[in-house]
Amino acid sequence: MQTMKKLISIFLLMSMSLMTHAEYTIVDTLYYSSGIYPGTERVVKVYVPGKYTGETPACLYLGLDGVQCRAPEIIDSLIAVGKMPMTIGVFVEAGVVKNKRGEMMRFNRSNEFDMTDGHFAQFIEEELLPFVEGITLPDGRRVRLSKDGADHMIFGLSSGGIASFNVAWQRPDLFKRVFCSIGTFVSMRGGNDLQALVRKHEPLPIRLFLHDGENDVWNPIFGHWYEANKLMASALDFAGYDVRYDWNDGGHDGRRTNQIYASVMEWLWHDWPMPINRGMSKNGLLTDLQVSDYDGEWTCDPIDSDDIPLVYDTLRAVYPDGTLGVIPHKGTNCLWQYYIDEEGSRLYGQPFYWLHSYDNSQLKIGPMAFDGDGYLYVVTNAGVQILDHNGRVRAILSQPDIDPEYCLSMTIEDGRLNIYTVESTVYWRHLNIKAPVAGVRPKGQGAG
Repeated sequence: MQTMKKLISIFLLMSMSLMTHAEYTIVDTLYYSSGIYPGTERVVKVYVPGKYTGETPACLYLGLDGVQCRAPEIIDSLIAVGKMPMTIGVFVEAGVVKNKRGEMMRFNRSNEFDMTDGHFAQFIEEELLPFVEGITLPDGRRVRLSKDGADHMIFGLSSGGIASFNVAWQRPDLFKRVFCSIGTFVSMRGGNDLQALVRKHEPLPIRLFLHDGENDVWNPIFGHWYEANKLMASALDFAGYDVRYDWNDGGHDGRRTNQIYASVMEWLWHDWPMPINRGMSKNGLLTDLQVSDYDGEWTCDPIDSDDIPLVYDTLRAVYPDGTLGVIPHKGTNCLWQYYIDEEGSRLYGQPFYWLHSYDNSQLKIGPMAFDGDGYLYVVTNAGVQILDHNGRVRAILSQPDIDPEYCLSMTIEDGRLNIYTVESTVYWRHLNIKAPVAGVRPKGQGAG
């Protein structure tokens, strides 16, 4: 997503007021966007600790839906006793669209917070944080933020809760510390699918705290908030995350959040500046694929264009023994599988392989290949998806930093996965993976 940069025009400060306390200053601004969420305006408050000098970049706390849980006072007190590093707080409201008379035309909160794609993270990176870093306090101090995701924390309630999770999930390089309270992991805009994706995706370097109450069912049309949060908690445990929870008998409100807020903040920052590492998933396929020096990163090397293997057939992948072929199914997120008989005829085509999508839209599908065990690897904009013999996604690898449409082909060697691009580069990573052997049929996995 970092490659999807847009030229955006930003109408900066329309109004600014300052609230100065003995310990800190809060800058209150109004922000207009014509970029990722065009036509929206939103209130942004920026908390600056009194001892912040502006000479060294500070850590970042991003609070959604504005100031919650007396956050400025609590952050300030935690900084004072050494329980948090020097941190600048940014409190942002969801966007609204008004007409020229100031009348409300659109509430953009659900569209921004409940969506499970990467647009809100992109908005934070490309619009919000540059706007905040453009602020200079009356005493001349500039707002400067660390660029390290381990120095960034995000918090939200309800739809803000799922947004806080999703921003870190989509962009762990931006945020590695998450407090999600009464999160909306239900069927609004794909939140109900996230627990399944957490189970299948290789672990990301994120630390999380989840909270909800058993009486949290504010809208039964969309689902049961408490049950959905428990499912997410189970998925995070299974996937090996550094995660803690608080379950109680509360409803869809912030009462318990206020009670535990300070202790959660202290836990999320307790070992700073130590790095936040990836965990070890209980997903057997991911465990089998991981090598001893596993870090989840891809290496990009230049390569001579003549050395890029190309696919000349309409079939995008062929089973090692040549009996099955795969092509994308136009207009869907499924792949067709064909049986190939002894004469080379393609028979019995079906939409067989089912791929995951985050944003309820057509995936970008790049190259694909079978390994020596018969698993199908597919490059998509939702990660490198690995499917079993029966067409189901069993694991998802982090996506290399390139659009799948710019990928030409994929090869699998013993111990290495390679993705070749139009820019004469190869993205590769070490995996415990076997190369396919031409003419050899992998051992079957049964009916499943």
